[in-house]
Amino acid sequence: MYISRNCRMPIGIKQRRLSILLSLIVLVVAATASVVVAQQAQPRSETFFPEKQGQIQVAVSQFMASSHAPGVSVSVVESDELTWSSGFGYADLENRVPATAATLYRLGSISKSITATGAMQLWERKKLDLDAPIQNYCPSFPRKEWPITTRELLGHLGGIRHYKQDPKEDLESNNTRHFDDPIAGGIQFFANDPLVAKPGTKYHYSTMGYTLVGCVIEGASGEKYMDYIRENVLAPAGMTVTRPDNRFAIIPNRTRFYSADKSGAIQNSEFLDSSYKIPGGGWLSSADDMARFEIAILTDRLVSRATRELMWTPLKPSDGGEDNYGLGWGTDRKLGVFEVSHSGGQQGTSTMMLIVPERHLGVIVLVNEDEVHASELARTIMKSLLDGEAGQNKK
Repeated sequence: MYISRNCRMPIGIKQRRLSILLSLIVLVVAATASVVVAQQAQPRSETFFPEKQGQIQVAVSQFMASSHAPGVSVSVVESDELTWSSGFGYADLENRVPATAATLYRLGSISKSITATGAMQLWERKKLDLDAPIQNYCPSFPRKEWPITTRELLGHLGGIRHYKQDPKEDLESNNTRHFDDPIAGGIQFFANDPLVAKPGTKYHYSTMGYTLVGCVIEGASGEKYMDYIRENVLAPAGMTVTRPDNRFAIIPNRTRFYSADKSGAIQNSEFLDSSYKIPGGGWLSSADDMARFEIAILTDRLVSRATRELMWTPLKPSDGGEDNYGLGWGTDRKLGVFEVSHSGGQQGTSTMMLIVPERHLGVIVLVNEDEVHASELARTIMKSLLDGEAGQNKK
């Protein structure tokens, strides 16, 4: 029977068909989402056994129960490969958005390791003298009573202050002003302040000092700091989503930032615009991207093995004080083997990057709550990996 194109379908039939169509769409979306969630927690290597995954999940569950952290993302590197990653909890509590391995967190001070790697590339390429006065590359910073070198800045021996101690005067750790130029904007915070110690004499951790390293990178490379890092560190490492924490930008997968109040209840963290300290504490990244950074370091894709070892060799202040910090990396033996790491913490984030070079193992832990012990969780996970290796060797 011929039906005219102008003939209208009965309303009841039309509604039923629309209802069936919508139901099918919902089923397809739900099925797709289930696959994504299931795949996201799957091992990426046949060497990542179920017991390893179970141990990590138990460790994360215990950590979240004790810290009340809203969201955690973890990645594991074995034999220079990303073998497993996953997210737990929520990236956004208000909208119930799950945390995944692709969620972007504030790195905090892990940013220093990224910056240091960029600086050491320039040293390898003979564009940067680590022991020359920094004004050779950063003329905008006033000369002080003593000369300061890039090597000293990288090892926190440059005498540059950290955040001010008086909370009434400290407009830095809770900065609300945005700077389109993070280097020039950041330097103005401390350019006219006296040094806290003669360079080389005393270890004094300083995020401000890494703003100067960013300035040195600009002078030595002839490029803006962020452009240089993108082209020479992030791109070669395959870090496709790592980017500055820009509060004005629309950034897919960026987590919300949380803190605990005095009673332990979770709330939104204090406001922070980190645009004044990108080199020392202003990058965003994911667990997957940071695993790629570990792999690139372990496989000598960013700097040579000799340069890597130099970065991982602690400097020694002349005052004889204990110092386990190299050039942008901390060193330790808390797990009974040589390890390198960097932690990070600021409003709404706690992070840890941990590598055991001789075993080619790496762990990344990113948490969207401040003042929690991401480093302890990372070492718990790393210990399970080391114990697993020992068990396999016995067999």
